[in-house]
Amino acid sequence: MSKSLFDGHTLSGWHAVPRLSTPLWPGGPHPDGQPDVELAKLTSGSWEVVDGTIVGGQERRGYGGYLLTDEEFGDFELTFEVRPDWPADTGVVMRCTERGSQGYQLLIDHRKSGSIGGFYGNGIGAFHASAFNLDVEKDDRGEAVGLRVETPETTLEPINPAYVAQLAYHIDPLDFVQNWRFADWNECRVRCVGELPRLTSWINGVKAYDLDTATMSFPHWDADAALGLLGVRGHIALEVHDNEWPGMGEARWAPGAVTRWRNLEIEEL
Repeated sequence: MSKSLFDGHTLSGWHAVPRLSTPLWPGGPHPDGQPDVELAKLTSGSWEVVDGTIVGGQERRGYGGYLLTDEEFGDFELTFEVRPDWPADTGVVMRCTERGSQGYQLLIDHRKSGSIGGFYGNGIGAFHASAFNLDVEKDDRGEAVGLRVETPETTLEPINPAYVAQLAYHIDPLDFVQNWRFADWNECRVRCVGELPRLTSWINGVKAYDLDTATMSFPHWDADAALGLLGVRGHIALEVHDNEWPGMGEARWAPGAVTRWRNLEIEEL
């Protein structure tokens, strides 16, 4: 039986934490070379409830944060609706530690060179499990009107063949673009099952990605280290990304941009 993670009126059952610099894998380097103590000044993002939705943004321009469930979960199927502005780099982190930035992330990188529906290893090897990148279509006035598949020649983050090779399944890029509802609500469903989880995602009822972390191989992915860090249960976190990325900046999260979530339901398996 499923239960709601959001009462539609308050953030009861949730708490915010700062987006601290986190080693890319257990015992590994920090992505920006800065230990978390130097970043403790960061805010935890801006989180509020507006018209029955959770709205997440950057409390101070350029800085992000996480909103975590108070409760921890092991095997589950999570469904929710999401509506990110363009550009806004967000996602949902599963089985995460109290930091928010260590766990299995369902990517919702709604920005240039982003991936939606794939997976990323936050603090557990920095593995990418995605098959294509996205960009935005613009009208004659320069307004964003939809997504398109990005060409390799214009990408900021090339797709490494290793990203695709580890996937058990991925949606056809053109099918994904046709299925995504730009500037509207999209229903996401993600299944997380197993000690080293099998991760499967669906967007608007269509299967998007399937990854078995128990059998995959990726540089710096150490299954035993990941299991030792995360265990088999953890929080679920909503992400607001920062802009600390050379060459990307506000192309990752626009000034004033927000992401909205609603109808968050979980069924423990």
